[in-house]
Amino acid sequence: MSIFKFKQFDVDQTGCAMKVNTDGVLLGALANGTTARRILDIGAGTGVVALMLAQLFTQAYVDSVEIDDNAADTAANNFANSKFAERLQLFKGDFANLERKEYDLIVSNPPFFIDSLTSAKQNKTLARHTDSSFFDRLVRFAAENLSANGICQLILPVATADLVKGILVANSLHLQDVINIRSFAADVPHREIITFGKADETIDPTDVVIYEAPKVYTTQYTFLLKDFLTIF
Repeated sequence: MSIFKFKQFDVDQTGCAMKVNTDGVLLGALANGTTARRILDIGAGTGVVALMLAQLFTQAYVDSVEIDDNAADTAANNFANSKFAERLQLFKGDFANLERKEYDLIVSNPPFFIDSLTSAKQNKTLARHTDSSFFDRLVRFAAENLSANGICQLILPVATADLVKGILVANSLHLQDVINIRSFAADVPHREIITFGKADETIDPTDVVIYEAPKVYTTQYTFLLKDFLTIF
C-alpha cells in the first residue's frame, strides 16, 4: 500500500497509474474562485485534487469523475476516509455522461500525450494519453456546465494549452488567466494553468517557479503548498 500523507488527509495510491505529483498539487493549491460552492474535478485519479479543494473551499461540495475502475475505487476510499467525506462525491465513468448541472469551478489535470504512442499498461494509457477530440469534448462540457461566472482551470504542457486556447471561442468561452509553471526562474515554462469561462476578462499572466536551486524549493512554492504538504 502506497500512502502519501498530507497535513489534513492521506492519499492511498493503490491501483492508480498516476501517483501524487507536482502538477496535481499545484492545480489544487492554485485553484481560483473563492466563492465556489459546487466544484467538479475531471479525472480524479487518486482524488488528491478534490481533497485539496475540499480543504481549500470549506463551504463547497466537490464532485469527481474518474473513468479508470481501479483509480475510481481508490479515490472513493480516500474520500470516505477523509474528514471532508460529506462534501465529496465520486462518479465512475466518462465525464460526458454526468448529469448536467451548473458548477462554479471545474478543474482537471487531464491526459496530455496527444495522438502519441500508448503505454503498454492500459490504465497508464488512460491516465496519460488522449487524442485531440478529448479537449473538444472537455471544453464543450465546460461551456454547458459552468455557471454564469464559473471558471474552468486546466494544468497542461504549453503546446497542449495552446491547442485548448484555440477552441475556446467556438464554444463561447474566453481565456481569463494563464499561470506559467517553471522549474527554475531561467527556464522556459513546462506547464501552464489556464483559466477560462463565459466572461471576457483582461489576462494578466503570472509565473510560479518551483526551485531556487536543485532540491531547494522557492519561497513562492513553499507558501503555496504550506497548508498541504508535510515537508513545509
